[in-house]
Amino acid sequence: MQLIDTHVHINFDLFKVDLEEIRSRWQEAGVVRLVHSCVEPSEFSSIQEIANRFDEVSFAVGLHPLDVDKWHDGMANQILSLATSDPKIVAIGETGLDFYKADNYEQQYFVLEEQLAIATELNLPVIIHCRNAAEPLRKVLAKWRNLKGERLRGVMHCWGGNPEETQWFLDLGFHISFSGTVTFKSAKQIQASAAMVWDERLLIETDCPFLAPVPKRGQKRNEPAYVRFVAERVADIRGQTVEAIANQTTRNACELFGLVNHKL
Repeated sequence: MQLIDTHVHINFDLFKVDLEEIRSRWQEAGVVRLVHSCVEPSEFSSIQEIANRFDEVSFAVGLHPLDVDKWHDGMANQILSLATSDPKIVAIGETGLDFYKADNYEQQYFVLEEQLAIATELNLPVIIHCRNAAEPLRKVLAKWRNLKGERLRGVMHCWGGNPEETQWFLDLGFHISFSGTVTFKSAKQIQASAAMVWDERLLIETDCPFLAPVPKRGQKRNEPAYVRFVAERVADIRGQTVEAIANQTTRNACELFGLVNHKL
């Protein structure tokens, strides 16, 4: 069984001591590819170093919505330049809107649209973070979808929306990715969303080091090997085998991010 973890942050300091052992565990769990997200461009070199170290790691470049105060006049050109500097870059992001932890709405809108412009110019998918902002995000993405058509594509990562909101983003051409939150007993609306996502738009992730899934919940550090538990819970919710979910989500990730998986 082969799995792809479509959202990791393994450049964080708490992985530095034992990253080789962590890699051994994800390999043992069947994880054949990883997509490393980016919180801000200053992380680029540390993420690139990991991607150079591990053949199975591809990555993104972008600015997280909770870090938009770091945006400066030259950052759009910086992200554009970095995004074309390495063939292992497969996405722009993570970008998006977060109205749960911040209320700098106009700045978040501006930075999001700057990154959507880069993604569509380069024909790369976007990794979207959305928290307490589904309706306004829907409006922004619908505008860009009307302008750019299928050049605007990407994934709603670590998705926490209800089925109605899920349908909005499916209709806009986006993939939906579920993290360890789908395994939480209280996550009924996330589970309902996981049940109704179209097969060809379904993805899984850990968002490590955050949100360790059941049965690892409570651990201080999530890791890519645990994406298997996400796959198992999604399979249970959808009444499918874990092998079927692994095959489908691996195929979907390869198609969205242009990954080459010679083991498929």
